[in-house]
Amino acid sequence: MPPLRLAVSLLFPLLLLFGQAEAGEKRLAYLVSDIRIPFWDIMRRGIEEQATSLGYQVVAHSAENSAQRELELSVAAIKSGVDGIILSPTTSSAAATVLKLAGAANIPVVIADIGTDAGEYVSYIASDNRGGSYQIGQILVQAMHRKGWTEGSVGIVAIPQKRANGRDRTAGFMQAIEEAGFSGAGIRQQVDFSYQETYDYARELIASNPQMRALWLQGSDRYQGALDAIADSGRQGDLLLICFDAEPEFIGMIKRGELVGAGMQQPFLIGKRAVATLHEHLSGQAVPPQQRVPVLAVSAENIDDFLPVIRRNVLGLSAE
Repeated sequence: MPPLRLAVSLLFPLLLLFGQAEAGEKRLAYLVSDIRIPFWDIMRRGIEEQATSLGYQVVAHSAENSAQRELELSVAAIKSGVDGIILSPTTSSAAATVLKLAGAANIPVVIADIGTDAGEYVSYIASDNRGGSYQIGQILVQAMHRKGWTEGSVGIVAIPQKRANGRDRTAGFMQAIEEAGFSGAGIRQQVDFSYQETYDYARELIASNPQMRALWLQGSDRYQGALDAIADSGRQGDLLLICFDAEPEFIGMIKRGELVGAGMQQPFLIGKRAVATLHEHLSGQAVPPQQRVPVLAVSAENIDDFLPVIRRNVLGLSAE
């Protein structure tokens, strides 16, 4: 059965998830690739806080990393009559399909990270993935120089490179390490984002690259898989780990030197800005089509200065 026809056949059970609008009620849908990943759950919290403050009801639904599920949820959201959609798509190509469906129904869409390969949208709000990755690459280079290393390679366990943000992260990081005379040791793209996948990819990269000096994990929540792979390969203390995104444990790990640093996105802030942008658009105001949110390049040298922002905008916690 064609994907669109299958989505329509499953529409009515999904409509119950979105509910029906009451008179005068303003409703938004947040369609997210996988809410089980902490980054997206923190973004959801930012979306919900801002939506409440502006008088919107918001319903968040996770595609659980399935483009088919994403399509079904998109059709259901559109048919339920939401006033706007915030989209964090499974891939940039899948985003184009959602935008086409929403456009046909005249429902405005704000894209919150990842990006799209095509289609019209109100605004694309994303982390400065390339700039942030370049800065975190520079932090890694400095750490390797402190150890007296001036050559060698760096392996990458990456998010899917079909995503615009994934391509930007790789490009910025590689620019930084190549400028310093280091090379890439290969890249493995995550599919299921599991501990075992991260562990296996890290072991493969380490085994096939004896001169590898560091490993860059383009995510954060499976950092233990990378650490265990380094330890089980007998490279603990001899091979550095640096990450993108953040977990609460990273604060202590960076201070103790267990992690060189992290390029920390600000998902709570992105979520709030996405709702504010949709509200401005629905109110007839002009909004910028592209918005870049800085990535915090955090290391042991600057983490104390960043702590209030990390707690609020990165981890979605109280700044106190």
